[in-house]
Amino acid sequence: MTQEPTSEISILQSQSLTSVVQRELETRILSGQLGPGDKLNEVELAAHLRVSRGPVREAFRALEEAGLLRMEKNRGVYVRAVSVEEADEIYELRAVLDEFVGRKLAATITPDGVRDLRRLVEALGAAAQGGNVDEYTALNVAFHDRMVALAGNDKLLQTYRRLVRELTLFRRDALRGTSGALPDSTREHREIVSAIAARDADLAARLMRQHVEHGRARMHAAREVAQEP
Repeated sequence: MTQEPTSEISILQSQSLTSVVQRELETRILSGQLGPGDKLNEVELAAHLRVSRGPVREAFRALEEAGLLRMEKNRGVYVRAVSVEEADEIYELRAVLDEFVGRKLAATITPDGVRDLRRLVEALGAAAQGGNVDEYTALNVAFHDRMVALAGNDKLLQTYRRLVRELTLFRRDALRGTSGALPDSTREHREIVSAIAARDADLAARLMRQHVEHGRARMHAAREVAQEP
């Protein structure tokens, strides 16, 4: 009689630990603490996080499915490196999705939703004015995530979040490496929200696509700067 509940509790504990480990590793990867190509050691991580190796192993699998890690047989687990060609493909797909989101929000967003986006834009403006690239990057992700969430399509949100996670592996320095990138990006965000609030679906869709295209251009500009001797 006691075996079944104990087994269920063990499973729940294991799942909970896996989630904690997964969130910790994802945070380290997306913040840049762990960079593309870095090798992860299961034993060392388990000891550092004070968990058994099982939750670490399960977290590795989940993060591989999320596109952040790659697991190589007999070699180990590595943070994924995203090529410039793959990054371009992601930007192309994001442009299509963001255009759809802009058009849909212009038709369906509530006043509360507009207020949410405006609060985020104001926070982006403050981070830009202070030159805080790391804070700006986090707020930028939150802004776009909130927009897609407000579109009310869970499948779209899941797909979008995976694309953003993968792209983050590549583009962390895109806003840092180009002059005027933060003010330009902030202005684009303000224009998008204004178009959505005005219920101008065509303008909102066009501005969303242009914003992604500009982000792609900033990514390439930052890459060129980084490659200069």
